[in-house]
Amino acid sequence: MTWLITGGAGYIGAHVVRAMTEAGERAVVYDDLSTGIADRVPDGVPLVVGSTLDGERVARALNDHTVTGVVHLAAKKQVGESVDLPLHYYRENVEGLRVLLQAVTAAAVPSFVFSSSAAVYGMPSAAREGALVTEETPCVPMSPYGETKLAGEWLVRATGRAHGLSTASLRYFNVAGAAAPELADTGVFNLIPMVFEKLTEGVPPRVFGDDYPTPDGTCVRDYIHVADLAEAHVTAARRLAAAPGTDLTLNIGRGEGVSVREMIDRINEVTGHTLAPTVTPRRPGDPPRVVASADRIAAELAWKAKYDVHDMITSAWEGWVRLRPEARRG
Repeated sequence: MTWLITGGAGYIGAHVVRAMTEAGERAVVYDDLSTGIADRVPDGVPLVVGSTLDGERVARALNDHTVTGVVHLAAKKQVGESVDLPLHYYRENVEGLRVLLQAVTAAAVPSFVFSSSAAVYGMPSAAREGALVTEETPCVPMSPYGETKLAGEWLVRATGRAHGLSTASLRYFNVAGAAAPELADTGVFNLIPMVFEKLTEGVPPRVFGDDYPTPDGTCVRDYIHVADLAEAHVTAARRLAAAPGTDLTLNIGRGEGVSVREMIDRINEVTGHTLAPTVTPRRPGDPPRVVASADRIAAELAWKAKYDVHDMITSAWEGWVRLRPEARRG
């Protein structure tokens, strides 16, 4: 199999490329390098620089490399930015996907893995204490980003049914960590790097609200190591290749919740800092608790996460220090 991995020079994409090649699959990276980094692409893996909106370039890449499957990760993914730039997000995430699928079906590529998100759920009723978010939980996204991911799932599924394309939509929960320091996330948009940034600056990290109906009053989330996420892509891709006509929608999480305060305490422990967080008002739209049910992916793919939160923090910190020499232990 030869897999075209869109967004393969990005944080998650580079991990998927590495996992694919280590599993003996052939990978081709397709990335516009707007946020991706070319140096992340391993030696021997072709890199095609282009946008998914460029149907002709996509078609050439599929043909030139005799692609037999696609893993689509290229997308804009910042929730707040999507609120300010909804037209941009719909163009990049939905129209880009439509153009890509048109090229895929024209080339008779049989397998398609779609990078989705837990943002499709919005603020689920399952956020109450003790309940897990299953793939059957109603999807009511609360941002244009989440809307584009849900619309993407619909488009992928409809295309699969119409053209005999095997498909899998993978709903990521909170991705963290790194398989190697050089593959670490360079952005500061998620909790762990946001806390790292504050500690590096010598100022307390922030907690947005401590009066939620959770054990310590702070929001609870499900975190997944990026290496586990990459392995899930390999497993899903192989399932599609082996079972034509497959249509899967799967949560990618550990099924375990960690509160914001717990995460900050663990980060302090790993990094040697002792700065206590400051509490600020709640952010609009933050659900109290969102934790995945990982039962379906275990049943469908026999996949289970291997890494825990300590692994995520430790590996993320190693990457942070490598990229920012000013960072130090407390």
